[in-house]
Amino acid sequence: MICRSVFWTLLVVTLMFEVAPGQAGKDVRPVVQTKDSQAKMTPQQALQRLKDGNARFVSGNIRDHKNYRAEVPLTGKGQYPFAAFVSCIDSRVDVDNIFDLNNGDAFDARVVGGIVDPDILGSLEYATEEAGAKLIVVLGHTHCGGIKGACDDLKMGHLTGLLAKIRPAVETVAKDWKDGEMNSKNDKFVERVMVENVKLVIQNIREDSEIIRELEKKSKVKVVGAAYDVETGKVSFLN
Repeated sequence: MICRSVFWTLLVVTLMFEVAPGQAGKDVRPVVQTKDSQAKMTPQQALQRLKDGNARFVSGNIRDHKNYRAEVPLTGKGQYPFAAFVSCIDSRVDVDNIFDLNNGDAFDARVVGGIVDPDILGSLEYATEEAGAKLIVVLGHTHCGGIKGACDDLKMGHLTGLLAKIRPAVETVAKDWKDGEMNSKNDKFVERVMVENVKLVIQNIREDSEIIRELEKKSKVKVVGAAYDVETGKVSFLN
């Protein structure tokens, strides 16, 4: 019984702390977010965490996500995420992997095309005002089926109303487009609409959520846009 007790104690200690490669004795950091680490993190630091994590993902040198399953017991009684995402349901767009995140690091509201509605806005307000996230990322991606559907003005059941929310981005880009077809067959047009949609979603978040608008004014929260390249794994931040 004593040996088992010692084993489990050592296991918990090992999971709670990790020494970054090459930093033995210098940089001992919690594996999962805690209330204290979340409170101390600034929006800019949260953004840098994501940039660093994506760089590791692209290079194939993941550091944090490999421990994801083992971290479950550490987040079971509470969560302290530092980021919240609005992203697409595309099967290739998994923010936990893309940004090499630990268990409990981020909220992710996923819907075709990465649009917002009152329910998602409410979710983002909870994520920031109530749960303490410091960063909201609107994440678009290349070769997005939702964006392509909006470009072609697709009509299909309940999807029709959803794609209508992306049409303003299509119409904005189309006004001065001079680089080929304005439909899903033109990858350049689709990508440009995707980026414009990200910008419009950010604008909608700021205009429609007084809570998030005030948090951003007080520099407690930062709202940014980003685009994920499904071919390379790289994320480009738009602002």
